[in-house]
Amino acid sequence: MSFGKVLTAMVTPFDDQNKVDFDQTSILIEHLISSGSDGLVITGTTGESPTLTRSEKISLWKHAVQTVHQRVPVIAGTGSNNTSDTIEMSRQAEAAGVDAVMLVAPYYNKPDQEGLYRHFKAAAESVSLPVMIYNVPGRSAAKIEPETVIRLSKISNITSVKEASGDLNAIASIVAHTDPGFSVYSGDDHLTLPAYVIGAAGIISVASHVIGDEMQRMLRLFDLGRGRKAGALHRELLPIYEGMFSAPSPAPVKEALRCIGIETGGVRLPLRALNKEEKEDIRSLLNHSSVQN
Repeated sequence: MSFGKVLTAMVTPFDDQNKVDFDQTSILIEHLISSGSDGLVITGTTGESPTLTRSEKISLWKHAVQTVHQRVPVIAGTGSNNTSDTIEMSRQAEAAGVDAVMLVAPYYNKPDQEGLYRHFKAAAESVSLPVMIYNVPGRSAAKIEPETVIRLSKISNITSVKEASGDLNAIASIVAHTDPGFSVYSGDDHLTLPAYVIGAAGIISVASHVIGDEMQRMLRLFDLGRGRKAGALHRELLPIYEGMFSAPSPAPVKEALRCIGIETGGVRLPLRALNKEEKEDIRSLLNHSSVQN
């Protein structure tokens, strides 16, 4: 199942008291829809899900669904390292009206492949929504092997995987051994084009907060058979991809949004705000990029 080509892993706007700012959330959603985002992933890692309360997450899902009003898919990050909690939050997201849920690999407790399979199977069977698996071993310390993803793809409502291991061979294997209706999304901005070339459906992106239109243009060029032009644009965008992770995410992308006039506030501890030099680096990156925002 495809949710589009460029999906944005959306930041959570906070006010000056570090509370969720729903007015700015609406402004951000409108910005993203108008600047290249085919879908929105709410309360994922970039949305600072570890520091959001249950009630904040539910409120954000409801607000996003209402604001988006079926213009693009809304995917809720509902996964945790507790299967029963994942089931409960996925049911809450379904009740809120989201279009799909994204389930991260259980972190910290390090299940084996059979444990991962049973976790995702139990969560998927608890809802009728499409389910996207999220493989991010750099954060979770639990790698979902391609063989496990392929096995999970046989469950009717497990329709997608966000593959953020940085392993193009894994992406190729999953694409080759799953049904055509199963979609693979890169979770690494710098691999957007390489992953797309080998069969990924697209990207779940951080950089698309500020260069969504350019990322769409890059993929469109490839679709039109202009591979070298797409590759040239990929190289132009690399500094932005890298800059959005020059400090712990999402602090850099929140600063980039501020630079283009979208206020999303700070970050919650244990993440920290950028210092003056880091902020200047982000502003300089945007100002000197060939991409005009």
